[in-house]
Amino acid sequence: MADPKGFLKVTERELPKRRPVPIRLMDWKEVYEQGDPTQLRRQAGRCMDCGVPFCHQGCPLGNLIPEWNDLTWRGEGRQAIERLHATNNFPEFTGRLCPAPCESSCVLGINQPAVTIKQVEVSIIDQAFANGWVDSHPPESLTGKTVAVVGSGPAGLAAAQQLTRAGHTVAVFERDDRIGGLLRYGIPDFKMEKKHIDARLKQMADEGTRFRAGVHIGVDISWSDLRSRYDAVVIATGAMVPRDLPIPGRDLAGVHFAMDYLVPQNKAGAGDDVPGQITAEDKHVVVLGGGDTGADCIGTAHRQGAASVTNLAIGKQPPPARTDAQPWPMMPTLFEMQSAHEEGGERQYLVSTVEFLSNESGEVRAIRVAETEFLDGRRVPKSGTEREIPADLVLLALGFTGPETDSLAPQLGVPFDDRGNVERDNDYQTSEPGVFVAGDAGRGQSLIVWAIAEGRAAAAAVDRYLEGETSLPAPVRPTDRAISL
Repeated sequence: MADPKGFLKVTERELPKRRPVPIRLMDWKEVYEQGDPTQLRRQAGRCMDCGVPFCHQGCPLGNLIPEWNDLTWRGEGRQAIERLHATNNFPEFTGRLCPAPCESSCVLGINQPAVTIKQVEVSIIDQAFANGWVDSHPPESLTGKTVAVVGSGPAGLAAAQQLTRAGHTVAVFERDDRIGGLLRYGIPDFKMEKKHIDARLKQMADEGTRFRAGVHIGVDISWSDLRSRYDAVVIATGAMVPRDLPIPGRDLAGVHFAMDYLVPQNKAGAGDDVPGQITAEDKHVVVLGGGDTGADCIGTAHRQGAASVTNLAIGKQPPPARTDAQPWPMMPTLFEMQSAHEEGGERQYLVSTVEFLSNESGEVRAIRVAETEFLDGRRVPKSGTEREIPADLVLLALGFTGPETDSLAPQLGVPFDDRGNVERDNDYQTSEPGVFVAGDAGRGQSLIVWAIAEGRAAAAAVDRYLEGETSLPAPVRPTDRAISL
């Protein structure tokens, strides 16, 4: 595959440069500069002719990574996108947002920096859109069966596209005013501009998928009514319940969940008028949580003109390199410098938040923190280490606990498992016949690549339920847990 001696001739890992920080903080465009085709071909040529390509194991979609690396190295872009689309409906999303467990499993990564798989992937799809190689694939005939997909994130869109291509009439319901779920309103533009969503939605509409934005299932239409109207229903609502921090002062003005901050900014970026938008301008911002959502808040605060940005994590700072406890091909937990972290601010680890402190107007003015210590496996504030950090705006980016249950349980009667997710069997079906679950609603908070994989697999299960058999691929089962996770 690719250049037989590429990994011997090119030992360095090269990625496109990020735009200078002072420049990119002036807009909301993606942070990376245009890639160099020569550099890309050189990096694709590092892919080895592995006897067992472990990158397949690392990717829940089973992407044919060595094949499209080889085609990229040979300059055969049209064939490369065909191989990429064979397993991944939306490489423009995963190529920008996935943490790339495939790279952690790259065989070359045993003793060299891994192949830049994610960058090759996004370059293939960007070239394909630029050259008009992303064709629509409407079904040759219709089955006469109807499917409702509730939720328009990556799991819902993947299920909808697969089922439409199988010949079913599919409607995607989204409670927000635009289609895209967290891709649209949870991901800042500097990580992924929304033109990429719009381009893919046009392809799906041309194929026959129908979109119903601004319809809240459970409120505007009950779940039971929806089930009676359609031959099958796919729940792909995500895990949208945020993890809270119930400590003194939590109800102060200026303490918000991350999504209450990020969503309005994305709406403003789309040209909407957003009354009462939460902004970081001229404020001391503290972000609690060291994950991707926390980084999204940091980058957004910088672009809004924050006076300062402090990021706090309760745990230890991850190591810079793989440890013996996380050997290859596992996906290690490493210290990561995302683009938002380059742009300023301070990151602190082993910090436990004890209390939010108020000014005379009932607004947050500071947070009281303490050093984290570990007692009997628990992380607790260490007595005598308390201090204050100024804060005019506190953003809770602590992850999500599961799907919203208020209307699902009483209206549809589906049970939930002990982790708060919608319970399902090995065919993604709930206890309610014809009702299926895909993505974070059934899996819990996870990666975008798992959402797409589950959307594709759930589509195969729905097709089999409706038709008795299916030719759609099913890359994963609900019980699958990759070694890289």
